[in-house]
Amino acid sequence: MAFSAESTADQVLQGKDLTGKVIVVTGSSAGLGMETVRALAKAGAEVVMAARNTGKNSAVADLIRDEVPGAKLSTVAIDLGDLASVRRAAAEILAAHPKIDALINNAGFVGGPRTITPEGAELHLAANHIGPFLLTNLLIPALKAAAPSRVVVLSSNGHRMGGFDFDDLDFAKRDYNHWTAYSQSKLANVYHAVGLAKRLEGTGITANAVHPGVIRTEVFRDVTPQEEQMVTGWSEANGSPLKSIPQGAATQVWAVTAPELDGVTGVYLEDCALGVHIPSTTISAVGVIPEAYDVAAADRLWDISEKIVGQKFAF
Repeated sequence: MAFSAESTADQVLQGKDLTGKVIVVTGSSAGLGMETVRALAKAGAEVVMAARNTGKNSAVADLIRDEVPGAKLSTVAIDLGDLASVRRAAAEILAAHPKIDALINNAGFVGGPRTITPEGAELHLAANHIGPFLLTNLLIPALKAAAPSRVVVLSSNGHRMGGFDFDDLDFAKRDYNHWTAYSQSKLANVYHAVGLAKRLEGTGITANAVHPGVIRTEVFRDVTPQEEQMVTGWSEANGSPLKSIPQGAATQVWAVTAPELDGVTGVYLEDCALGVHIPSTTISAVGVIPEAYDVAAADRLWDISEKIVGQKFAF
């Protein structure tokens, strides 16, 4: 069945029985993450809810249990900007779930002053890419055990802006701008999917990047209302109308359940479809820039990411 930008997560999952499937969702305590968990649980999946705010995450789990009787949910504390927290969360998840059918790296943020993590990474790159990079790689054994399985990395149409400065990832040399840092991290998300797809070939695990659309969620909590309006207004003016939260959750749910995506890997998805290639020189809020599929750039970022986390991975 064909879906579109207007489709909701419930519509995508209508008629699907996910009983017996284990799906991990990060950023589950609000917005797209909360809606994704609710829709997956309603379809019968067992969902591991990973979020930084444990109290809020538990409260959301209770709300979903009230709406979806019998929902199979568990909560895990994770701060994606803190690699020790990521390792603890991965260990906890693996101990409880030796098989994982899908991982949705949903969490993300934008805003705030230039912040450098103890590992030397700028915080947008750290929380939006390095943390999910480490979590995903640590969970590969469980994903492999459940294969065919799927990894989703949330990106954004923001990947189209700002480019990628390998020589100054932490903004030590250039002027810091949180939108540039965010855009860089969102391009990193596509590189991550491309790099994963290459390394996971033959394992039965696919990895794809997803642009959910532009949705008014807590992702904007650290920017001004004027900045939020700038982003949503630009998106609407350039081909991507504002979505509701149920519509925003649809593509990532589609990415982990659509039969037409069996074996499809290393691509960018939006509006419940393959993203079209649109040059970065074209002003557009839709489509993936061809540069995002640069395997050499993805490999370079992979090597940098391994150095930051202090661990090499072989699948």
